[in-house]
Amino acid sequence: MKRRIVFLLTVVAAIICSPFRCCSQDYNSRAGAPVIIDHRCTDIRKIPQKWVEKARRYLRIAYGHTSHGSQITTGMTGLAVFAGSLYSWNSGGINGALDLKDGNLGAAQDLGNPNRTAWESTTRTYLDSHPSTNVIIWSWCGQASSATEGDINTYLNLMSRLERDYPEVRFVYMTGHTDGTGLSGNLHLRNQQIRRYCEVNNKILYDFEDIESYDPDGRYLGDKNVRDDCSYSGGNWAIEWQNSHREGVDWYRCGSAHSQPLNANRKAYAAWWLWARLAGWNGE
Repeated sequence: MKRRIVFLLTVVAAIICSPFRCCSQDYNSRAGAPVIIDHRCTDIRKIPQKWVEKARRYLRIAYGHTSHGSQITTGMTGLAVFAGSLYSWNSGGINGALDLKDGNLGAAQDLGNPNRTAWESTTRTYLDSHPSTNVIIWSWCGQASSATEGDINTYLNLMSRLERDYPEVRFVYMTGHTDGTGLSGNLHLRNQQIRRYCEVNNKILYDFEDIESYDPDGRYLGDKNVRDDCSYSGGNWAIEWQNSHREGVDWYRCGSAHSQPLNANRKAYAAWWLWARLAGWNGE
């Protein structure tokens, strides 16, 4: 009840005081179509500045992850240096930055640690004690690789219950990182299961595997046993691209757990595409 009252007061205040009218419908994927963030969402130049600014003003994000998931936020930290303060972020939205609580949301660490369900109760506890939060995103570490079809169904069902119980919050689904097992491997099959569910049910998906399966020129490596460090059967797409392009101009140095800087660059670009979509941008 307390959370509902806070939400209603927030909505009333937004209607009275803000020109930001279209946000709730536009960033609610249930309004018409799924929101799929993948390798096609990695050209940050296409994101209008006004939607970056609106994301910074209106989003209150909580992101639970361990090492692989940190690629997104270390990439975002580097982007704020590479491309400027427009892309700044911190916990609390200090000085007008994007408000993003990073990493530790409570008892669970990611979608599979300490088990495959603890993240759900952790989310509930976090939301009940942080009622202004309006975006929740959790990442996998390596647990999607060993997941069964039933495990993924559990994940999808728990996300659906959270969406039902916290309708004012946007929940972002995620696929697991590449692991070298290729298109016939269990990881890809489980990620396909997540994709199909999100596409059919108009969910919001950050497609971690897909982003790692393409280089910046659009070359597809998913059929060449690509791994989380960007290696594939025949080379390493990130190192190859970095070596043939200008550091500080075409790509930037940043932390990238288990991987290469370029991978985290692209994860950051895709993250800002996601934040802009959640703020109301139609992606065009």
